[in-house]
Amino acid sequence: MVTTTKVPVPRFYNIRKITPHFGVEGLDIDISKIDLKDKGFISQLKDDLVQHRAVLFRKQDLSGQFQVDLSNALGTVESTFYKHPRSPHPDIFRVSNAEEEGCTRVGRSGWHIDGTFQMTPFMYQTMYFPSVALGGDTYFMPLKELYESFSPEEQVYLDKLWMSTGRRQAPIHPLVYKHPFRSNEKTMLFHCGKPFVQGWYKDAEDTEETKESNGNIVNQVNVDNLISSGIVQKQLTQKINSKVDDLGIKMEWEEGDFMISDNLGLVHYASEGTQTSSHAVGLRVLHRTTIVGGPETIPTKFDGRKSFKTSYSPFF
Repeated sequence: MVTTTKVPVPRFYNIRKITPHFGVEGLDIDISKIDLKDKGFISQLKDDLVQHRAVLFRKQDLSGQFQVDLSNALGTVESTFYKHPRSPHPDIFRVSNAEEEGCTRVGRSGWHIDGTFQMTPFMYQTMYFPSVALGGDTYFMPLKELYESFSPEEQVYLDKLWMSTGRRQAPIHPLVYKHPFRSNEKTMLFHCGKPFVQGWYKDAEDTEETKESNGNIVNQVNVDNLISSGIVQKQLTQKINSKVDDLGIKMEWEEGDFMISDNLGLVHYASEGTQTSSHAVGLRVLHRTTIVGGPETIPTKFDGRKSFKTSYSPFF
């Protein structure tokens, strides 16, 4: 009998858990030295993002071009925000606590994932901190664990809700759906900022599935009854705030931190301290990219219904 020796898959960095529920720190690597044409590094990074939902590399020195190139290796960079004059690259969204250094008040309207205004919300985001400020933390909460923290009765209610954005592409998204990369796992899609949500629709009372001729399940949503945005946003915000210390993390950034996160599996929020005057706490600078995937990232419920647009909305 012929025996074969299994060649171990090379690992480009070691990992250490950040929280019990999600996130790892990538150790012993200067990622600026990585050849991004090496598919092994990108493969390890994608695997770790699926398994852990966030990978943090500390003490990095990254150019804007490298950050964009790495982002494009993970998917496709899609820039949808204001291009600040101090940004090191047109595809980098530069955020700060000083107007002359970057865009201010970013991420402060409420807990959210990025890109809710698109049919395909951002798949990943990258965050690089060339400069940090005291108290300029970002809070993260895992969406699977958040959903599971609701009672069974609350879950039944949340499963029936759809978020109407009324912005840009103006999609209507299911609040609860199947994560596209984490096997049979429920995740959530929402924005708790008042300007970002027109309201919430609920599944139609008749739950019998009807199918179009092509076999796709028709979206059975009661578009004649729009629930006030604040009602659901308040419920979500209260639950997150009560659980963030147990399930999430209040990330205290260090200079040179570079994080890649699963935007479809984590909700985040910029703390109040991110906007404290730079004269009081130091200059905070964040370089961010947002990355889209393919059609597989269109939010899809377990019964096959997907995000959609409707002529009933006053925005069409």
